[in-house]
Amino acid sequence: MRRGSFQEGTVDYAAVGATQAADLMGYPPEKSRPAEQSWRLGSGEDRFAGAADSLLAWGALRGAGLSVTDVRPASGPMYSGVSFDADGNAVAPSRLEAEQRFDADGMPYVGAGSSARISGRVKGHSADASVRVIFVVEEPRRVGFALGTIGDSVVSGEESFMIDWYDNDEVWFTVRAFDRPVSAFYRMLPPLVTRRRRELFQGYLRAISPLYTTPS
Repeated sequence: MRRGSFQEGTVDYAAVGATQAADLMGYPPEKSRPAEQSWRLGSGEDRFAGAADSLLAWGALRGAGLSVTDVRPASGPMYSGVSFDADGNAVAPSRLEAEQRFDADGMPYVGAGSSARISGRVKGHSADASVRVIFVVEEPRRVGFALGTIGDSVVSGEESFMIDWYDNDEVWFTVRAFDRPVSAFYRMLPPLVTRRRRELFQGYLRAISPLYTTPS
């Protein structure tokens, strides 16, 4: 497993890629709180393709009201990422390197090893952080990525965003995370970490799910 892009701005936690471990909810990284939620987005290839494209254009975060700025590609060799199979065993990444893509506004799409600055608040909870893209998955029926904190956040940890198009034609959006409080305020009030995570998850769902789309 290559980690060339971690030479600068390394993540500030040890369990890199653990959001894809099958036993995350039962055995989270030490001192961290795990979280996981899945939502059905609908059915069919068009729904999958649209949701996947939005996700890779930072749609979950931006649609949740967060600002994504200072997106920078990986320096040096591209970090290939790590994924896990259904039994929790590490497997080779589905995609190693790709040409950088941009959305209509010139925003770079998510890329393995790239870094970004996230800022904003969700229901009064700070979401400011510098993050690195741990891995990117682009398969015919599965698309997603994971973000790990580099620093400047009230918590330290990782969150992954996955969209799956299952054999029964259903499309599902799954977010998984683990984090531990870093700021003194959140360390003194641990339940706020759980509340913060819950509000972030709901923001991501509203951004990606067509059920929350309102006419302009």
